[in-house]
Amino acid sequence: MNQIIVKELSQTLSIKPSQVETVLSLLEENTVPFIARYRKEQTGNLDESIIREIANIYEAALKLENRKADVLRLIEERGMLTDELKQEIVSATKLVDVEDLYRPFKEKKKTKATEAIKKGLQELADYLNQAPQNDPLLEAEKYLNQDVLTTEEALQGAMDIIAEIISDHPQSRKRLRDYFERTAQMTSTLKKDAVDEKLVYQDYYAYETPLKQIKPFRVLALNRGEKDNILKVGVSVDDELVLKELAYFAKKNVSEYSEPYIDKAMRDGYKRLIKPSIEREIRSALTEVAEIQAIHVFGENLHQLLLQPPLKQQTILGVDPAYRTGCKCAVVDPLGRLLEKTVIYPHALRPGEGVSADKLKHAENTITMLVKKHHVDTIAIGNGTASRETEEFIGDLIAKEKLNVSYSIVSEAGASVYSASILAKQEFPDLNVEERSAISIARRLQDPLSELVKIDPKSLGVGQYQHDVTASKLTESLLHVVETAVNQVGVNVNIASAPLLSYVAGLSSNVALNIVEMRDQSGAFKSRKELKKVKGLGPKGYEQAIGFLRILDGDHPLDKTSIHPESYSATEALIKSIGCTLKDVGTPKMIDALNTVSIGSKALELNMGELTLSDVVDALKQPLRDPRDQFDAPLLKKGLLKLEDLKHGMALQGTVRNIVDFGAFVDCGVKTDGLVHISEMANRFVKHPLDVVKIGQIVDVYVKAVDVQRQRLQLTMLKERL
Repeated sequence: MNQIIVKELSQTLSIKPSQVETVLSLLEENTVPFIARYRKEQTGNLDESIIREIANIYEAALKLENRKADVLRLIEERGMLTDELKQEIVSATKLVDVEDLYRPFKEKKKTKATEAIKKGLQELADYLNQAPQNDPLLEAEKYLNQDVLTTEEALQGAMDIIAEIISDHPQSRKRLRDYFERTAQMTSTLKKDAVDEKLVYQDYYAYETPLKQIKPFRVLALNRGEKDNILKVGVSVDDELVLKELAYFAKKNVSEYSEPYIDKAMRDGYKRLIKPSIEREIRSALTEVAEIQAIHVFGENLHQLLLQPPLKQQTILGVDPAYRTGCKCAVVDPLGRLLEKTVIYPHALRPGEGVSADKLKHAENTITMLVKKHHVDTIAIGNGTASRETEEFIGDLIAKEKLNVSYSIVSEAGASVYSASILAKQEFPDLNVEERSAISIARRLQDPLSELVKIDPKSLGVGQYQHDVTASKLTESLLHVVETAVNQVGVNVNIASAPLLSYVAGLSSNVALNIVEMRDQSGAFKSRKELKKVKGLGPKGYEQAIGFLRILDGDHPLDKTSIHPESYSATEALIKSIGCTLKDVGTPKMIDALNTVSIGSKALELNMGELTLSDVVDALKQPLRDPRDQFDAPLLKKGLLKLEDLKHGMALQGTVRNIVDFGAFVDCGVKTDGLVHISEMANRFVKHPLDVVKIGQIVDVYVKAVDVQRQRLQLTMLKERL
């Protein structure tokens, strides 16, 4: 363990070095959720985000130290490592600085300079760099040979060498890079003959903004426009001012005879080598920052989406809207099992056309029958094609038939991906893709976490520019988010699907499948101990996973709680000491008794850590506590609005569907989600929309502007702004 890195990490994160060391040691054999939940005493109660940050920063710092060691070795092998250079490399805090210091010693591929050196012109270059007092043309004559036929050619070769030397100078590169970052502009123009049919990049046809002020999402937008061959993107700077900065290094030792040649070499080196390289480095750095931000926003949105409250103990009718192929309907029971499926045709074959009275009547009768027959509590309507018309049909039908049922619009992002997946085919081999989609829509309202873990997170529609970031980084981050959410909630091992189980700390996909297989063959698990018999689940995996697996109606009352079996003995001693039994878990009697417990003294008595004891007490009070209950429940409706109905200043209530850097999109029950710009969220400076709203949150908004033709809705959360 590198103690220098440990010390730097502790300072960066404002935690003790011992906490960093403990986390790094624990990570060698334990999962992050397990450490965060069941090793609080050792870590000092660090949460998952800090634990992952420690791991990531340590890995990056280790990578930097390893690169420094490689560079020192490579330079030393060439016999060119000085004490001063060694100190500069050792002291470098950024990888780019290390590479700058190594650049002059790097083996070059074929360049103008290497070709000139092969022709024997290195000494002529050295001569020009030593403030000669004679005309260099006379000196150049000494270097004529079969490869160098004229003095002009000799001097050009010498200048090529000098241009590369100037380009490789580490201090000058650092100075110029800093100058670019302070003064340069990011620019973009519309490419000649480019066709942007939907005017997606219209804001960037003549765009210019300082590098130091550009927003991360704009960096990704520019990158995408460039990739789509619509935009020409670049970095603009005052070249003459930059050359003055460069001359500070390049012209330290010139004479009246060499100055014109050094100046020409400097300008060539800047234009041909330095500027393109620094521009690439700067854009790469901006892109990296933008990717980190985009991944962070996506991760926060995903976490909030996964933790949306379930509609517990409800029978749901899922509707996947469509025109020509009809609306696929599926009723699922409170456990998500399919009860009945059908198809209705309440709409015309194409938007705007009429529908026959017979088809409409059949659709009304079918929905009414399904609702009454299965005692449907809520209808979940997918928000894709024909969603608006389907919502209108359902809303009118509820009013017309006085049905005791509500409906909710559900994001169907990723439903088609799931429906065509191998998993969906295994679950419902006899159903077609659209029918599976209707089931998924119903289930994601009923229990979002259990259903959404079956879908690639990138397909869930809550990101910004997710297709423009490095896929591996995004995937890794999102998998961590899903893992955190699943373990935060806990899993009922007797009803959980294999995909849900696979996100439990310590369980692989194969072990998750083995748990389901054992459950199907032998029946429901009666105790956590039985899971030790699952094929492939060893002692370490069992230790990591078991606290997150719940058995609600098992033999041992503590198996339904988040209490880890390693704490059962101490927990039972606690229960006995307050005059209760295991049968009292979660009852008012136990809650009252636990409210009198002094955590400090009781922890000493039981030889248990105070943090662990506090968690045990909370679990005994609320054994079935679900962290999702603290968030807003889905917005259920019985009436509806059209975009045309909205007027300036109208008060609405809606659900936050997506959050991006510049605002949030809110579903208010019309076909188009309305945008609440970041400036319309609060009467104070808002650094990011995530500081104000969350995915799934129910918010009160007011209509600011309606554009029916463009189907755009602008909202505000500030009534006084109207």
